[in-house]
Amino acid sequence: MTENNVSDNSDTTETEQTAPAQRLDGNAAVSRAAEQAKTTATRNITDLIDLPIADETANLRYGPNLHDGLLALLPLVGVWRGEGQANTVVDGEYNFGQQIVFSHDGENYLKYESRFWKLDDEGKAVGPDMRESGFWRINDKDEIEFVCTHSTGVVEIYYGNPVSERAWELQAASTMVTATGPAELGPGKRLYGLMPNNDLGWVDERLRDEEFVPRMSAQLQRYAG
Repeated sequence: MTENNVSDNSDTTETEQTAPAQRLDGNAAVSRAAEQAKTTATRNITDLIDLPIADETANLRYGPNLHDGLLALLPLVGVWRGEGQANTVVDGEYNFGQQIVFSHDGENYLKYESRFWKLDDEGKAVGPDMRESGFWRINDKDEIEFVCTHSTGVVEIYYGNPVSERAWELQAASTMVTATGPAELGPGKRLYGLMPNNDLGWVDERLRDEEFVPRMSAQLQRYAG
C-alpha cells in the first residue's frame, strides 16, 4: 500500500504525523489505555458460530489466551478505525477511511484484515477502496514476518523487527503483482506504532525512481479491544 521511510525524508510530513512519537512512561501509558478502554473493552469481532474450535478474537479479554510467542505484538490486537491520506500512481492524491483488525485464535500468529474506503472533500464515504489480509508472526529473536495479500492483485512478504514496545518496522523482501495488478507498485516499507494518545499510526512507502516515497498513511483510533 504505502511506502515508508520514516528516517530519511525530511519533507515526509505524512510520516512525521503518523510515526509514533517518543514513548510515554509506563504509568502514563497504562492510564491512557485504561481510560480509552472504557468505551472499547466490551466490543469484539463477531464470527459464525458452531465451529469445533475456539472463535478468533480481537479483544484480549475474550476468547483463548494470546500465545506467549506473540507478546511483542500484543498492543496491536484490536479493531482500529480512522482516516488517512494516499498518493498513488493510479489514483493520485485522496483521503480514505480505514478499519484494521488484528485478531488471534490462540495460535502463534496474528490475523490481519484491512478495509479502505474513499472519502470526499467533506470527509464523507463515497465508496469502497482496496482490501488487505494476511498474517503476522514473530520468532524468539523478535524477527517479524508479515504475509500480506491485496485485493488489487498483490502478494507481499515483509520482514522486520520491533522498534520499541509500541512500534514495529517492516520492509518487503518480496512483492509479486498479478497480470491485472498495479504494475507501478514497487517494493515497500511500513511502520506501525502506537502514538502517545494510544492511536495506531502507520505509514507505507514505495520505491520510486530509486527513492522511497510515501504512498499511504493513517491515524486510527481503537474501536474494540
